[in-house]
Amino acid sequence: MNDMRQEPQQTEPATTAEPPSVIRRSRVREGWPFPLGATWDGLGVNFALFSAHATKVELCLFDDTGTQEVERIELPEFTDEVWHGYLPDARPGQLYGYRVHGPYDPEKGHRFNPNKLLLDPYAKQIVGELTWDEALFGYTIGHPDGDLSFDERDSAPFMPRCRIIDPAFTWGRAHGVQLPWNRTLIYETHVRGYTMRHPAVPEALRGTFSGLMVNEVVDYIRSLGVSSIELLPIHAFVDDQHLLERGLRNYWGYNTLGFFAPHSGYLSGDSISEFKQLVACYHAAGLEVILDVVYNHTAEGNELGPTLSLRGIDNASYYRLLPDEPRYYIDDTGTGNTLNLSHPRVLQMVTDSLRYWATEMRVDGFRFDLATILGREPHGFDEGGGFLDSCRQDPVLSQVKLIAEPWDCGPGGYQVGGFPPGWAEWNDRFRDTVRAFWRGDEGQLAELASRLMGSADLFDRRGRRPFASVNFVTAHDGFTLHDLVAYDDKHNEANGEDNQDGHDHNLSWNHGEEGPTDDPAIHSLRLRQIRNLLATLLVSQGTPMLLAGDELLRTQGGNNNAYCQDNETSWLDWNLEGDAHDMIEYLRRLVELRMRFPILRRGRFLSGEYNEEMGLKEVTWLTPDGSEMDVARWEDPEARSLGVLLDGRARLSGIRRSGDDRSLLILFNASPDKITFRLPEVPRGVGWVCRLDTSRPLDEAPLYCAFGDELEMEERSLVLFELLQETGPLDIQA
Repeated sequence: MNDMRQEPQQTEPATTAEPPSVIRRSRVREGWPFPLGATWDGLGVNFALFSAHATKVELCLFDDTGTQEVERIELPEFTDEVWHGYLPDARPGQLYGYRVHGPYDPEKGHRFNPNKLLLDPYAKQIVGELTWDEALFGYTIGHPDGDLSFDERDSAPFMPRCRIIDPAFTWGRAHGVQLPWNRTLIYETHVRGYTMRHPAVPEALRGTFSGLMVNEVVDYIRSLGVSSIELLPIHAFVDDQHLLERGLRNYWGYNTLGFFAPHSGYLSGDSISEFKQLVACYHAAGLEVILDVVYNHTAEGNELGPTLSLRGIDNASYYRLLPDEPRYYIDDTGTGNTLNLSHPRVLQMVTDSLRYWATEMRVDGFRFDLATILGREPHGFDEGGGFLDSCRQDPVLSQVKLIAEPWDCGPGGYQVGGFPPGWAEWNDRFRDTVRAFWRGDEGQLAELASRLMGSADLFDRRGRRPFASVNFVTAHDGFTLHDLVAYDDKHNEANGEDNQDGHDHNLSWNHGEEGPTDDPAIHSLRLRQIRNLLATLLVSQGTPMLLAGDELLRTQGGNNNAYCQDNETSWLDWNLEGDAHDMIEYLRRLVELRMRFPILRRGRFLSGEYNEEMGLKEVTWLTPDGSEMDVARWEDPEARSLGVLLDGRARLSGIRRSGDDRSLLILFNASPDKITFRLPEVPRGVGWVCRLDTSRPLDEAPLYCAFGDELEMEERSLVLFELLQETGPLDIQA
């Protein structure tokens, strides 16, 4: 341990942040540089903060209300670039923040300003609201020198506070679920939006973790048959100033303020144990909890953004700066800044955060926003980058589900299929292909076949499995399933950006009328198309992901970028009558079929090549006349129908032994006309029984067909047949 370094007088302007007028003198000991953050050990609290370039770190303690700073303590030790001290009299509940001294030299990448109260990056709880004010900025807004100027106003009155927590929690009999990937079905939802209009959730609990624990909510999610609930960001985040000025909010939460603290707006009380209770509740119900996490950027924005935490602690270490102009930030995220995961301490912060949520909070997995950022090194994306390697070898993180959104805004940012073993990835190629096929676009058959079989062209390398492809048709970002079939164009006017925000390449189709319709033919076709899209998702190899509310036919009025709509545009409408009730039952049937037939969720890629040793093709692609697809048919731009035969004898693993699953025949017709499909004859069977037809009501009696029968398929429909086997009885009514 060494003494603190001399402050360079010429690089840090004088400050006006005065110590508190009423000072108490706490006992201070040296403490330890590990663990980082504020750690209660039962006797006192250790404080440790990384900053390689600071010259002094002051710990600010506040009274119970957070309004009065009662003491300012200089951390006494500096070890391995960590400032630390131990307060034997500090206790859980204590509110605190930091002021960090050092050079204010933006042109060299340094933006220290001790007039600004800073949040601990490792804070386990953040309380109070951020109030936007010019004092939050390290420079003086409106000054001729812009961000090169230095602002001397105290930001503390406008900042939230960190709170020391006692992590003790009684988990009881709750244990992690740890479902295998081939039984995983993800349900993406939002803590607030899911319960704000739910009639069974008490008004005081709506929009909170407690609201998600209401019995009726949990029972409904379980009834769908999904395995995992994926929550949009629940880390502490802030509302953007420009949104508040327009009367809007950062509803989605992709604007992180703290990587260890749950968002205070989702707590019905003042204890973070509420989130632990949520996890225990869902685990008891047999459901996994997956978090959507944002480690690619922070809420501090670009060089003109506020100084809230990392910027004031050690800007040059935490963020990627332009090598030749470190005044400016590399913006591979489109948000103004990019976290520098090439720095070992930043990498440590992110992996420490993940381990905290996986161990202390017991979550089952993570979906990483703009995950290409996490694999970036100074030379670009590298699947052997530090963060990705860290996760693979980590004894905790290697055992939870890791899901990448495999793109960002930087050069070479699109990396679908490019992540290493151990990772699953959102597959937008699946989304776009399935949308285009059912819209009736030309030349989609070959692409569709690849997506149906787990996108082996993207993921079949280095021992990766089909579950690496997270298949989805809709997600929080974009149209809902209802709006996908009801709008040709986005309608984002309510966002206040002149409808310029959001995707333009939606591959949507309104089926003849934009938005709501009274035309029964259009309405009926839209519902069938929703059934087609859901069915395609659930019969495809890979890991399916559903957007919560699609089964309720939720609409956002054509808004495909509702990130700022914390209102009924985004909140789920729980009116379960009529079409919504029928669609819920339809989804339940689809999920039941997927679970019933293991051939739909194999752990290895199925092959269309003839296996002489086993005497079969695992997958056979068929034309409507029952013959196998040839090159001409695959390349025919007008062809919009095909069949796929999944042979239940396909190997289950690398052991050369036939499987014993039921064989399935799935027929797709995206043309505007009826077609006649000849049903093939296959070994081990005596005929076919229809288990699903998107053009028929669910309660119709199952249709039995003999080999060679000609089935008249309705336009724009999907049919799934199960093989009636010659050995053993089969309940045709099942």
